[in-house]
Amino acid sequence: MHTLSRSFATFFVGCAVVLSSACGAGRSASDDSASSDTPSTAEVIASAVPDSIIDGWPQHSRERPAPPVEDAGPYVVVARPADAVVLFDGTSLDAWEMADSSAAAWKIVGDAFEVVPGTGTMRTRASYGDVELHIEWMSPNPPVGSDQDRGNSGVFFGGGRYEVQILDSFDNPTYPDGQAAALYGQYPPRVNVSRKPGEWQTYDIVYTAPRFADGKLVSPAKFTVKHNGVLVHDNQALVGPTANRARVPYSVHEMRLPIQLQDHSHPVRFRNIWVRAL
Repeated sequence: MHTLSRSFATFFVGCAVVLSSACGAGRSASDDSASSDTPSTAEVIASAVPDSIIDGWPQHSRERPAPPVEDAGPYVVVARPADAVVLFDGTSLDAWEMADSSAAAWKIVGDAFEVVPGTGTMRTRASYGDVELHIEWMSPNPPVGSDQDRGNSGVFFGGGRYEVQILDSFDNPTYPDGQAAALYGQYPPRVNVSRKPGEWQTYDIVYTAPRFADGKLVSPAKFTVKHNGVLVHDNQALVGPTANRARVPYSVHEMRLPIQLQDHSHPVRFRNIWVRAL
């Protein structure tokens, strides 16, 4: 589940409220000298505040139909391309650091590393824009908890703004836009191909960063995601940053930012992580 930092969430939600009230009735008096066909930065950002309804459903609706369950079949090794950059090969966390730039605090277990609950977000030392990411993860076995409190983590792009959800979604009902492989709070996966707790799962993610020009959104963030080899999102555009119980607007940010993994107090494991710049 995506949980924005208090300051991050307050900034965006506050921005949405302020800008909507300022621009909802048209241009303000201070903008009278501007060209009528050239929107101000405030108007552009306000217009990007998405409606609370996506595909006819409110965010986190438990009435929204759950994706059908399908068997993804056995784990298949995905060959690493020659031009890929290895982020974790089972031996070192040198490519990672904590959100405060301190040394990586999660622990290596065998050929994987595991979330150490309470240590916080871990992120790549390098920054990435458009990128293909391969990552393998495992939810704890035996499973503990239910709903969102079970095998929860997340893969974040754009400096923590855009999340592909990680959750133990094997025989574990939750709101569809928060299950495994969901674009959190916005789009459920097409199908639920989650494996059992304790089994390795794969995400192959193509992330296209949003584009901004002159303070306005030119094109949104987009995701193509394969979960256990099955296509569950195909170049899906986000309506804005992902968030919990909120719709926040796009805000101008750098294209190249670290990839992050979430500490959601569950000892989720990760292995075989590599990226390719696109």
